[in-house]
Amino acid sequence: MSYKLNNNPMDDILNGFSKKSTQEKIEWVCTNFFQDPIRASEMLNQYRHTITKYQELHESFSENTISNFLLPYSLAPNFLINESPYCLPMVTEESSVVAAASNAAKFWFKRGGFHAQVTETIKEGQIHFIYRGKKNYLVAFIERNKANMLHATDIISSNMKKRGGGIQSIKLIDKTSSIANYYQLSVRFKTGNAMGANYINSCLEEVARTMQYLFSEELVRSKEKADFEILMSILSNYTPECLVKVWVECLVEELSSDMKKALTYANRFELACKIAKESVARAVTHNKGIMNGIDAILIATGNDFRAVEAGAHAYASKSGQYSGLSHASIINGNFKFELTVPLSIGTVGGVTTLHPLANWSMELLGNPDVKTLMKITASLGLAQNFGAINSLITSGIQRGHMKMHLNNILHQLRASEQKREKAKKHFANKKVNFQLVKEFINRS
Repeated sequence: MSYKLNNNPMDDILNGFSKKSTQEKIEWVCTNFFQDPIRASEMLNQYRHTITKYQELHESFSENTISNFLLPYSLAPNFLINESPYCLPMVTEESSVVAAASNAAKFWFKRGGFHAQVTETIKEGQIHFIYRGKKNYLVAFIERNKANMLHATDIISSNMKKRGGGIQSIKLIDKTSSIANYYQLSVRFKTGNAMGANYINSCLEEVARTMQYLFSEELVRSKEKADFEILMSILSNYTPECLVKVWVECLVEELSSDMKKALTYANRFELACKIAKESVARAVTHNKGIMNGIDAILIATGNDFRAVEAGAHAYASKSGQYSGLSHASIINGNFKFELTVPLSIGTVGGVTTLHPLANWSMELLGNPDVKTLMKITASLGLAQNFGAINSLITSGIQRGHMKMHLNNILHQLRASEQKREKAKKHFANKKVNFQLVKEFINRS
């Protein structure tokens, strides 16, 4: 169903929507796009927070908000990370994700848990610009004015520097072989416990303004024939210098009480990871499993999971071919499963600070600093990946997956509580799919 306000389609554009009140927005969308506006309006209002101050807070996070979209907030206990126990918050609509991570955590708890280390926390942004002129003049200009460009960010960086962060380096990158007259100024940052997007972008824009001003001033004095134009200034979500490594390991014989089965299992697991390195089609799903865990905790802590997703998938392509991010090995009877992933996240600022449940998540985790949260997040990603591969090389993914979705199927079929309990008992050790559950409900 679409709406039309006037006879001329060109007049149908809606102006001033953001200035309407929430109820005006609801009335407009329900009236113009729904057969039953009252029912549609009631649905939106049912999901609005009953406490006004919390609803107003949620509405402040975005633009044109009319309601809230709820996702389950779950817990994954029994995580042992660098010898410290954790219960991890996960926001996801897929129950099998939580179950797989929890089972993996319990399995590895008895075998030393997860080991994690942060190798670096450098982030980067670029000033993209067009320069027509002699390259040696541009190189000399950048070198002469680095200090002035850094000085231009002093006010913006003052608090960040007190926390051990700030601009780490400025470097000119020549991209003219790809695009005529195109250069980048690469600026590297440390942002402490903040994800730092706003800080980075503010610094980049200030450096760009200073570059433009100084270049114009120097051209007048030097009478050099050149043209300089800033195109854009923006952080990069590709963070190959903001890395965390996590691993689990044990003797092969600890994987099963039967040594032959343990060795077979370890070899199949290693082969599954090798396939994800070689097959792009498999690697995408392999890495999606890792991100199932990482995204869930990033949402729970108010972090930008979309930025992390983009960076992780770019990192998976650093060799020139997209490949699996995790790796398994068997060396001298020792089984090791590891993951290295870029994680540009924060523990302060933005929604992480403002959202009450994000605050609750951080307290649940012991109010970690950013390096600790990176280690926790990567551990959850590895746990989720372990759970998925474990299912794939043993019982198959669908057996456990569909059992976890039995509740969803029963909801969809609107089964009574009595029939739901019967169905759970009936399918406890049986294959589950929608048609089989439907037939059982109709019979019982």
